[in-house]
Amino acid sequence: MLTRTITGFLFVISIVAAIYYGPYSSALLFLVVVLLGVDEFYSLVKKSKHIHPIKYWGGITALILMGMLIPIAQQNINAKWVVVPISMLFFTFIIELYRKKEHPFINIAYTLLGILYVVVPFAMLYHLGYYNNHTFTSEFSYQLILGYFILLWANDTGAYLAGKFFGKHKLFERISPKKTWEGSIGGALLSIALAILLAQYFTNINLTEWIIISVIIVIFGGIGDLVESMLKRSLGIKDSGKLLPGHGGILDRFDGLLISVPFVYSYLQLIQ
Repeated sequence: MLTRTITGFLFVISIVAAIYYGPYSSALLFLVVVLLGVDEFYSLVKKSKHIHPIKYWGGITALILMGMLIPIAQQNINAKWVVVPISMLFFTFIIELYRKKEHPFINIAYTLLGILYVVVPFAMLYHLGYYNNHTFTSEFSYQLILGYFILLWANDTGAYLAGKFFGKHKLFERISPKKTWEGSIGGALLSIALAILLAQYFTNINLTEWIIISVIIVIFGGIGDLVESMLKRSLGIKDSGKLLPGHGGILDRFDGLLISVPFVYSYLQLIQ
């Protein structure tokens, strides 16, 4: 428990500090997380003897794609340059042609899936740093990204505490036996309460939008957790990695984010 607490504290402080200090520290944080996350994804799926993703090419492509989407979000370069990493995605098929591995469809699919699963949500989340009053600008603000993390952590914390003390009815026993409906409700209540509080200080969006975002996070963050549990269960493992003592790997810590961010981003795009 001590190890888990210390790791969790340092983890949260690192994220908050990087986001608060601006676009470049946030970009560096997300680049590191993306690289570690994609590498962890490939190491995870390789535990199946039939899956051989193109690990190094996938990692390089993920890094370049994220590295290209960041200055595009900053409006420092033209969006047309995204064709470079997109071309690299299709080069995956050519590389697999010369690898002489069995199951090329599976290898290509998992290589591309690792990039999609990790890079796209973090690129979307970074872009939200430039969202203000229903439009994307060239000015970075920590409010929306940090607010997102606060609501996500509130949901996790509320779900854990409510589940521990009041949990009786299983939420999705086949995939995650410990999760309960009571825990989910507790997470939702704490997340919505903090959304109301955030709206008083983080004014890039209004109260209603903060509440809607908290609901999206509660629903799809919980589903993201279940998806990660499903993937790990299919491979017969407990944690996706060992990078964070007491917490598992990168994918374990960001499982709710990876599924919920695309829905938060889509909502904010649609209400522009």
